Order: sequence, then structure tokens, then C-alpha cells
Amino acid sequence: MKLLRHLILCLALLPTMAMALTVGQTIELGPLQTLNSTPYAIPVNNTKNTLIQVWATWCPFCKKQNAYLEKLYKELPPNSLNVITISIDKNPLLAKQYMENNQYTFPAAMMTPELQKSMGKVKGIPILIILDKNNKIIYREIGEIFPEEYADLKRFAKAP
Repeated sequence: MKLLRHLILCLALLPTMAMALTVGQTIELGPLQTLNSTPYAIPVNNTKNTLIQVWATWCPFCKKQNAYLEKLYKELPPNSLNVITISIDKNPLLAKQYMENNQYTFPAAMMTPELQKSMGKVKGIPILIILDKNNKIIYREIGEIFPEEYADLKRFAKAP
């Protein structure tokens, strides 16, 4: 019953979020701190695209999508794509435990007020965004992405 309630909530909120992020929009990622307390920032002279995935520990679609992302992250050539995921959970310890329990190795950080201001209010998840080297959205997907669509995201990776 709880799962059904979460599914209905996620689906009901998807259209609202779809209006907030558009292809061509610039997102200021700013400096972040990962759940492992490591600073994360896109280099000033960045030449790579950046994959951002927004998720939460309670989201069943996010759980599937994070598994797809982990597979993609391991298959990507080193330094070919900037990757950062953003948890919208209120409790960073819960998000960190989720990452550890699922043995995810991709970088994860918490949503910051600055990033939220740049992205707009997150009302539906998961969200997957690809930014170009100038932080402009070149790909955006709201809701679950299937494995074959995830495999296609390799096209955004650039040879180092």
C-alpha cells in the first residue's frame, strides 16, 4: 500500500516538474560536497558533458534507475563524462546509508539551496539531465528511464 501511494504521488507530480527544466536552460551546479565529504565541482575549463540525476531513497523508480546508472558509470571510459547524483532526502545519513547498502560508487550529494534555486522546485523524480560543457541542458528526462535508454546515454561521453 505504501509503495502504491509513492507511485501515485510520483506520477501525479511529473507534469508539474516537466515545466521547470527545459533543454537549453543553464544550470549552475556550483560546488557540492558528496555524501562521503569529498568536494565536487565541475572544472572551470570543463570540456565534458555532465550527467545529473536527482533521486530519493524512498522512490521505487529511483532505485531502479540508480542501478542502471551504476552499470553505466562502471562502463564509461574514465574521465569521459562528469557524473553527480543529487538526493532530495531530508536526512543525509539516510542517503549515505542507501548508497552504501546498494554498493553504489557514483558520486552523490545532497540538494543545496543554490542548486534548487537554479533547477527550480523538484516536484517529481527521478530526473536525469545532461549538461553540455557550458552547463546548458542538452537532454532531460523526468520519470523512469529503461535500461536500453540508459545504455544510449553513452553517446554523451567524450573521449578524454
